[in-house]
Amino acid sequence: MILVTGSVLARPETFDEILAACLAHVQRSRLEPGCVAHNVHYDAENALRLVFVEEWADRAALLTHFAVPESRAFAKSIRAFAAEPPILKIYDATPVQFG
Repeated sequence: MILVTGSVLARPETFDEILAACLAHVQRSRLEPGCVAHNVHYDAENALRLVFVEEWADRAALLTHFAVPESRAFAKSIRAFAAEPPILKIYDATPVQFG
């Protein structure tokens, strides 16, 4: 499985635009093959930061996601509205089962 974390810091005057773009992006992404989970959350310590947590079945599914024109357009649009460059981290993960 592939885990992706990321965040974007909005400027106060662009927060609503970034939030709308993020919500549309996660809802669309959830429909893509190989997407197990795709969520955006508010940062409890910084009200202008939105945090992404994604799970993909494999690297091929994630790379396909990155190639989707809407994903490229989303990345470009949030960079234009962000107060600083967005952060993206990709992890290869192995699930651990307890109990």
